[in-house]
Amino acid sequence: MFDQAQPRPNYEVMNFNLDNITRENVKGLSPYSSARDEYVSDGSTMVFLDANENPFDNGVNRYPDPQQRSLKAILAKQKGIKEENILLGNGSDEVLDLLFRAFCEPKEDNIITLPPTYGMYKVLSGINMVENREVLLTDAFQPDVSAIKDKIDANTKLLFICSPNNPSGNSFSTKSIEELLNSFNGLVVIDEAYIDFSQEESWTSKLADYPNLIITQTLSKAYGMAGIRLGICIASPEIIAVINKIKPPYNVNQLTQERAIQRVSDKKSVQTEIATILEEREKLINTLQTVSFVSKIYPTDANFILVKVDDATLRYNQLLKKGIVVRNRTTQLLCENTLRFTVGTSEENNIVITALKELSN
Repeated sequence: MFDQAQPRPNYEVMNFNLDNITRENVKGLSPYSSARDEYVSDGSTMVFLDANENPFDNGVNRYPDPQQRSLKAILAKQKGIKEENILLGNGSDEVLDLLFRAFCEPKEDNIITLPPTYGMYKVLSGINMVENREVLLTDAFQPDVSAIKDKIDANTKLLFICSPNNPSGNSFSTKSIEELLNSFNGLVVIDEAYIDFSQEESWTSKLADYPNLIITQTLSKAYGMAGIRLGICIASPEIIAVINKIKPPYNVNQLTQERAIQRVSDKKSVQTEIATILEEREKLINTLQTVSFVSKIYPTDANFILVKVDDATLRYNQLLKKGIVVRNRTTQLLCENTLRFTVGTSEENNIVITALKELSN
């Protein structure tokens, strides 16, 4: 948890300047002004003849709100931030891609990632022709702050930190992240896809303290909305304004907005499901501790468990033959002979438990 007694960052030392890291071509852009951006409805009946839409109402014949105002209002209230701190995307992957396009000059700039980590950072760096400088996590799956600092130069624009981390499942040291935030003049992107399963506090509570902080979240995990593709970017209004310059006008469709509003408004159901997943996670861990071919269970703050086994490929194929699909992470750095188990329903987990006991005999 955060130590409220910690001194606030010394911005004069950090010298962070958003204008210095924004791409030159982006600075001069004006956001595309869509038909729905040009007015604010007062709730009265209006005749829409501005966007060349089919006029016959079927629920989706009109363009969606390009700024997703109703959804942002709910999210802002729940997270204790302002609507201008939020940008929504077609999944977190679009949000991450927008960061590359807004701040990284192709063939000139670089980013830093901390493997083993979420694979899309590397994919997006390749797509956007931006060098990816990898700094391995320690054996305890924690950031090597000194090694990260050594990799930073004048062209380093983004540092990606996944906490809780995928695939290891653990949260990173608050002290380490704060040190990086205080010393890096680029943007620190903390990916909190799994934060709802963690006992750690979201970095959104520290947003006002760090002008170079970006937090990404998603409705795909704890909220059970993977199928609607809704990603959340949380940052200063200045950073959000830059990203809005290049965001497609209608990137979050009407159906996604409607389903997201329904789901985030039902906090009780979401919290009940999270509690059940955490209970089931403990049940799985207790079983894995008794499995003969499991040599290590890594600490987890997520809805999955990473375990070290004798032969990951063999055990993966054995489980597959029993109709169980897990993730073989043995090709990832520091993850030799590991399998990642997502926590399922009680019924699904019971099937896994039975299979593990059979294979353990």
